[in-house]
Amino acid sequence: MQGVLLLPENGNCWLLQHNCVNRVPNARRQRTAPFCSTGVHNNGTFAVRQKQVAPRCRLQTRAVATLEGQLKEPTDSDVLTHKHDIRNIAIIAHVDHGKTTLVDSMLKQSKVFRANQHTQERIMDSNDIERERGITILSKNTAVRYKGIKINIIDTPGHADFGGEVERVLNMCDGVLLLVDSVEGPMPQTRFVLRKSLALNKKVIVVVNKIDRDAARPDYVIDTTFELFCELGASDEQCDFPAVYASGVNGTAGLLPTGLADDLEPLFEAIVKEIQPPAVKLNSPLQMLVTNLDYDDHKGRIAIGRVSSGCISKAEQVSYLKPGGEKPKTGKIAELFVYDNFNRVPAERVEAGDICAFTGLGDVGIGETVCARDSPIALPTIEVEEPTVRMTFLVNTSAFAGKEGKFVTSRNLKERLERELERNLALRVEPGDTADAFIVSGRGALHISILMENMRREGYEFAVGPPTVITKQVDGHKYEPFEEAVIEVPEEHVGPVVDMLGQRKGQMMDLVAGTDTTSLTRITYKIPTRGLLGIRSAMLTATKGTAMLNTVFAEYAPWSGPIATRENGSLTAHEQGQVTSYALESIQQRGKLFCGAGDQVYEDQVVGIHQRNNDLKVNVCKKKQMTNIRR
Repeated sequence: MQGVLLLPENGNCWLLQHNCVNRVPNARRQRTAPFCSTGVHNNGTFAVRQKQVAPRCRLQTRAVATLEGQLKEPTDSDVLTHKHDIRNIAIIAHVDHGKTTLVDSMLKQSKVFRANQHTQERIMDSNDIERERGITILSKNTAVRYKGIKINIIDTPGHADFGGEVERVLNMCDGVLLLVDSVEGPMPQTRFVLRKSLALNKKVIVVVNKIDRDAARPDYVIDTTFELFCELGASDEQCDFPAVYASGVNGTAGLLPTGLADDLEPLFEAIVKEIQPPAVKLNSPLQMLVTNLDYDDHKGRIAIGRVSSGCISKAEQVSYLKPGGEKPKTGKIAELFVYDNFNRVPAERVEAGDICAFTGLGDVGIGETVCARDSPIALPTIEVEEPTVRMTFLVNTSAFAGKEGKFVTSRNLKERLERELERNLALRVEPGDTADAFIVSGRGALHISILMENMRREGYEFAVGPPTVITKQVDGHKYEPFEEAVIEVPEEHVGPVVDMLGQRKGQMMDLVAGTDTTSLTRITYKIPTRGLLGIRSAMLTATKGTAMLNTVFAEYAPWSGPIATRENGSLTAHEQGQVTSYALESIQQRGKLFCGAGDQVYEDQVVGIHQRNNDLKVNVCKKKQMTNIRR
C-alpha cells in the first residue's frame, strides 16, 4: 500500500490511502514508504496500523478529490499583476481648500492644453450652479501623464452635504491627496473624508495647500492633521504620511514649506512614488463596478467605473447585476472610452486597473457589476451613509399654478425624482401622504436645495414643505441627528454666536482663541441638526457678515427637546394682485420683505418676516388714488 501525507495550515496531516483519509498530528508533508506487515513505517516515525485504517476513514473518494483540488497550484487567473504605468488617485478636502484649483494647475503643467489655448478658471466645474456658487457638487474624472505614467484623477466635492459623491468614488482609487488649508488646518469635512479613506485602507498624501498665504502656519497644520489621524484610529503606517506643500493657484509645490519648486513636479513625484500601482488579475473574467453615470444626447447613458479584473472590449457581450442573487441582465458594449489628457478618448480594449466609460447598457445603474457573460459574479455594491434631512415635494396648487413651469403634473415630478435617484446615491424618495406628494431625503438642506434649483432651471414647477430631520427609535427612545459645527468668528462677535447656539441646544466642545497669525476665534459645537436649520443667515446678521460656519454629521443621539428656531412671525398678502411701491413704503417698517414693486402675489402668500412674533396681513397691492375722492 502507498500513502501520501499532506500538511494543511493547521499543522495536522491527512493520510491519503486508497479511498480513506486519516488525520495524523504534527506531520510534515512527505511521501511515505510502503507499510510493513506490522503496520509501522520502516523509518519508525509513524505508528499507523492497517487494521486501524478502516474505522478511521473520514472522507470517501469525492472528499479526497475535493482536498486535492484545494491544494492545487494557483492558476494564471489568480496571479496579481501590478500595472506600473497607472496611478489612480482622488483629491479630497474640506470645502474651499483648493482642490479644483490644484487640478487646474496639474492639467496645465501636464501640457494638456495648447500654449495659445484659452482656459477658464476651475476647469473641472462644468455645472452652471458650480460656477455660480464656487463649489464642487459632482465628482468628475480626468487623467494626465507624467513621465509615461498615466495618473487618473478624481475631483470630489468638499461640502459635507455632498459626501455621498466622495464615498462612491473612493472605490476607484488606490490613494488620495488630502488637501488641508495652510491657515485653517483640518476642518469638519476633512475628518469625514479622511475617515472614509482610512477605513478603505487608502494611501494618504497630505498636501498643505495655499502655502503662499501670509498667515500660513504649516507646522500647526501638520501637527493637527497628525492628531486627526490618531483620533480616527489610523495605524502606525498610516500615521507616517508623506507631506507636500503647494500653492494651487501659483502651480508650485515642494517638500519643505520654504523650498517650493517652480512647478508641481515634487507633487507628481510624490504621487508616483507613494501611491502603489493597481494590483489586478489580468487573466480573470471581467469584473467592473459602475460608480458614476453620465448622459449624452446622442450616445445615451454613459457608465463610468474601474475595471477590477480581466479586460473589457468594444462590442463585447457582457452581463450586469447587483449582489443578492438576482438574475443577471445581458447587453453589448457599444462604445468604450478612457480618460486621457482631459479628454474622453475612444478605446478598443481596457485592461484591469484603469478607469473607463462605456455606452450600450441603457438601464445599468450605479453599484451594479459588469462582468463576463459566462461568469456573472457581482462585486460588493457601494454603501453610503443614510440621509438626515427630508422635505416634501408637492404639485403646485397656488393661484399661479401652471404659469411659469413646463412640467407641472405629479407624473412629471415623479419621473424626474426617479431619474435623480439613478446617480445620486445619498438621496431617497418615498411616496407622500397624497398621490401628488413625495418625501425627498438628503444629507442636508443644501443637498436638497441644489436638486430643487436644478429642477427649476429645467422647467419644473412644484411646491416644497419646510425641512425636517429624520429621527430613529433606539431601544424605545427617540434619537435625532447631531452635527459637529465649527464657527470661526472675530473675538468681538463671540458672545452673540455662543448665545445663539446655546438657545438651539448646542454643546460647546472646544474654544480656541485667535493668535497673532489669525485673529479669528474657533468654536466647536455639537448641536442637533434641527438647531442648524435656518441659522446661517441669522448668524451672518448677528456677526455683521464675519462668521464662517462649517458642519458635518456626527451621530444620532437622544432627542434634545423642543427648539425655538423662529422668533418672528410672517407678513402675508391681503389680496391677489401686483405689488406697488406706494404700498411697500409704509409696509417696509413692519419687517423684512421678500417681494418688490411689480411682483405678482396671491392672497395669503408670505411676503416678508414680521418684526414681532405674530403673523400679520398686509396689503402690498394698495394703490394711490388718483381722484379727489378718498376711500
